[in-house]
Amino acid sequence: MPCLRSLRSVHARCILLASVSILAFPHTSGAQVSRSELPSVIVEAPQQKRAARVRPQRDAVRSARVARSARPAGLPQQAASVQGARVPGSLTVLTAQQALTEINQTPGGVALVTAESYRNSTPANTIKDVLDYVPGVFAQPKWGDDTRLSIRGSGLSRNFHLRGVQLYMDGIPISTADGYGDFQEIDPTAYKYVEVYKGGNALQFGANSLGGAINFVTPSGRDSFPNGVSFDVGGFGFKRLQANAGGANGPWDGFVTASTQAADGFRDHSFGSSNRLSGNFGYQFSPDVETRFYLNANEVRQRIPGTVTKASALTDPEAAAPANVAMDQQRNIDTVRLANKTTVRFDDTKLEFGAFGLDRHLMHPIFQWLDYRYKDYGGFAKVTDDRTIGGFRNRLVAGVYVLNGSIANQQFANLAGQKGRLLSSSIDRSENASVYVEDSFYFLPGVAMIAGTQFLYATRNRQDRFLGDGDQSGATRFNLWSPKAGLLWQIDPTWQAFANVSRSAEVPSFGESSIGPGIPTIPFTSIRAQIATTYEVGTRMRRPDYAWELTAYRANIRDELQCLYSAFGNCNVTNADRTLHQGIEAGAGAAIFRDIFVNGSAPDKVWLNVSYTFNDFRFDRDPVFGDNQLPGAPRHYLRAELLYKHPTGLYVGPNVEWVPQGYFVDSMNTLKTEPYALLGLKAGFDNGGPLSAYVEGRNLTNKTYIASASIIDRATATSPLFEPGTGRAVYAGIRYRW
Repeated sequence: MPCLRSLRSVHARCILLASVSILAFPHTSGAQVSRSELPSVIVEAPQQKRAARVRPQRDAVRSARVARSARPAGLPQQAASVQGARVPGSLTVLTAQQALTEINQTPGGVALVTAESYRNSTPANTIKDVLDYVPGVFAQPKWGDDTRLSIRGSGLSRNFHLRGVQLYMDGIPISTADGYGDFQEIDPTAYKYVEVYKGGNALQFGANSLGGAINFVTPSGRDSFPNGVSFDVGGFGFKRLQANAGGANGPWDGFVTASTQAADGFRDHSFGSSNRLSGNFGYQFSPDVETRFYLNANEVRQRIPGTVTKASALTDPEAAAPANVAMDQQRNIDTVRLANKTTVRFDDTKLEFGAFGLDRHLMHPIFQWLDYRYKDYGGFAKVTDDRTIGGFRNRLVAGVYVLNGSIANQQFANLAGQKGRLLSSSIDRSENASVYVEDSFYFLPGVAMIAGTQFLYATRNRQDRFLGDGDQSGATRFNLWSPKAGLLWQIDPTWQAFANVSRSAEVPSFGESSIGPGIPTIPFTSIRAQIATTYEVGTRMRRPDYAWELTAYRANIRDELQCLYSAFGNCNVTNADRTLHQGIEAGAGAAIFRDIFVNGSAPDKVWLNVSYTFNDFRFDRDPVFGDNQLPGAPRHYLRAELLYKHPTGLYVGPNVEWVPQGYFVDSMNTLKTEPYALLGLKAGFDNGGPLSAYVEGRNLTNKTYIASASIIDRATATSPLFEPGTGRAVYAGIRYRW
């Protein structure tokens, strides 16, 4: 595809185009809420954002209706009047405050992480930087931008790519139609906030997986500070240049961001580079109708150092697996994604609909040379109706989501990184159509009873085009219901409690099967959907000087996609009978000291952020593995940060990442990782104005540790399953915006 082949030149031209767009679109900022009112669920950024100008009110009566429908029960009248007086800059791209209001109407585990929480104070080069302080999320880097991500134990058996959490960008799928995902297409510098919906709480996206969904939201040209440039450098040859530009002119607005980065990598054979571009432009036909077009393009080139034995990981962490070097193993991706989203607002109802298309080319020399071409497409429609019925508030959300696609895959012999003879070829087609509805009935002013369901129709169809080793063609079909019920109690304007029970149904991908010497042959057509029933209870609060959340959950899972067999040292994923996932997700942030050197209305503070996750994942009376722990995730995971913040914008403080116990890497529970604690320190300047800068040191004690691990059914001391963590490194960055 020409756009893919010329992505580097497109990247440079788009930065120039973005600069020109500043002249074409003189910026008119939409109303924003102060940073002190808009922390993420558990993370407070070092700065306090300046309040932006308020756009003129278009219609007092309709604005009041919109404000009434948007606010949760119990919101004080003063706050409601402020929201009513502010007209959103964009209908299709919510402000962070609007998104926080929306997500907090979920009776379960959710989080909203604003860019201010990580963008100006970390290198922000992996998804771990974004989600590190969200309880229940385990994100550990492997190499380059690749990360092992699990939410509530999702996808633990997936040793490559991602399964069990569905990824979206501006509500448009990043994950493939058959359920895979890759983090190389994620640019943490490009987003204004990130939404995390855990488990069945992702119903509105049509998500149907145990881990839920993550939605990365880009700014529009109506946001404050739409123009900027940043530069970051750091350990192991890391460097990145990023620029963004945008603005609004009457009914038009536009925004574009682009980044180019490269790194040598901590380990041998782990160097890589990437060029990423995201943009959108919108048009408001009226104050109540807006359409927006999206473009996302990526070019990623990455070497793979591979997994090694435990002894090698802990004694020679920089070494790559010899086979990875000899075969020049890589993961290279070119992607272009186009989408449209339109929003129509009525008095008490909002309608959203859109369509999208994706062209992805994966060039992946590993044990074989994988040449995969993805064509994904689909559409969605969603209606939200929030009105008073018989004196009671009622909020109805209903929609449909369609994601279809095909993979033209070819696998060749890998001859030192070059294509050899063709070994297999097929066309893999996937169809997914989900219909969902959820109703929240406020039988008391601050208490809602919530019920909903989702129906998923999915097919997987493989057409084998290489019959020299037999015909592997086949098809399978799924019809799955996922009901949900819960309660949401708005105890006061800043404090909620919730409980729910939900079902999730995860359809297998083409990669789930079993074949090899000494193990059963189970084709993908015989793999059943993974069904989980999750019980959840929790509470969350956000006040100016402290915040916390606490959630407990238990998921009873039938037919979990797990590693029960292996061949040639690789895990074969099939259905376990019954498994159990349960845990506690706890987060807190508080100004534990204030008025230390500066008194008054804007004092200095010492702020503590803590995120703790307890995981208890195990087989449930399995005939082979009994009640063994499921491999792949630590039982305890703690992330904490202590920051001194001066009202001028200066901040400094240490942080820690602690895994107090090693975790098993095999279903038989014979081999473990090792516990570790990492110490870090960062300092910087960010007062919410145009200029910000940071310096951050990571793993200051140069601790040798295992960051992540692949899993298998039965391991030995020489099983190559381990990814060493990165050694001591220092990063620094500067950003200017206007």
